[in-house]
Amino acid sequence: MKLNGLLPAFCTALLATVPAVAVANSFTVKVDGLNRGQFGNEQVYGRFGCHGENVSPRISWSHIPTGTKSIVITIHDPDAPTGGLGWTHWQVANIPPSQTSIEKGASGNARVLPIGAIETLTDFGASAYGGPCPPQGESHRYIVTVSALAVSSLDVKADSSPALVAYQMHGKIIGQARYVARYHRSAE
Repeated sequence: MKLNGLLPAFCTALLATVPAVAVANSFTVKVDGLNRGQFGNEQVYGRFGCHGENVSPRISWSHIPTGTKSIVITIHDPDAPTGGLGWTHWQVANIPPSQTSIEKGASGNARVLPIGAIETLTDFGASAYGGPCPPQGESHRYIVTVSALAVSSLDVKADSSPALVAYQMHGKIIGQARYVARYHRSAE
């Protein structure tokens, strides 16, 4: 008899959480200029034997979580031959929450980069976008992550490493949206 009384209460409590979950899962990211999820020559790195134009892509996001005070964008290659560390291709911190995108070619261009945003070091050793350039004959994934933070800025500078940025983000992330792009480099 007691079970019959608990079941409606349980169902009501369960249904009450559904809208919150649906809203939390709507945070999305989009990367423009890709061909069926693949980076093109425009975004590919222009050194290390790759012959791309190395133009940072337009990245947009929508439905950031309530309470977001700043945004960080990261492009990371988990397949890079670095002993499991991967390779950070681009990181932009301290993007104001009012921004909904970072425009194509924003890297290295203060007129296009959002006011207050900071490009931090990548694994190329520069504070700028470095496009895909896997070893010859390999296909790699490039995870574009937009992180919504509960703080208005991180204590980072242009010469801050990817590890330092990740450390500064620890415990401050209130939501993330990811897009997985790919690039295959021919064996040449």
